[in-house]
Amino acid sequence: MNKLEIEKTMQMNSQKRYEYFIKKVSDYEEVWSLRNEQGWVTSKLDNGSTSLNFWPTKEHAELCAMKEWKKTVAVSIDLEEFIDSWLPGIDNDGVSVSIFFNNKDSITVPVKEILNNLEQELENY
Repeated sequence: MNKLEIEKTMQMNSQKRYEYFIKKVSDYEEVWSLRNEQGWVTSKLDNGSTSLNFWPTKEHAELCAMKEWKKTVAVSIDLEEFIDSWLPGIDNDGVSVSIFFNNKDSITVPVKEILNNLEQELENY
């Protein structure tokens, strides 16, 4: 990825970043998150629930490896595994999904909506 694309996408509003996420992970067939020896990074939402965080590229995830996530590394997740295992498991656990945090905000999207959007995008391939 070039630096300009990374900078521009980090400045998009959360809905545009979500749309970019769907397209990019469909293109490259992988999703990215951050983890350390304790596990995957999580956030607390305003309502007190826990959210797992995902990014479209390694570069985007690494830009968020700061503050409480400073000692984390970007790890890829195969898109098929994300769709078949991760999202159903997240839904069963009652955990939220935070898409494309940019060190300011992210968008929380219901699992069923993410699945639907990914299936629709993947039909284009």
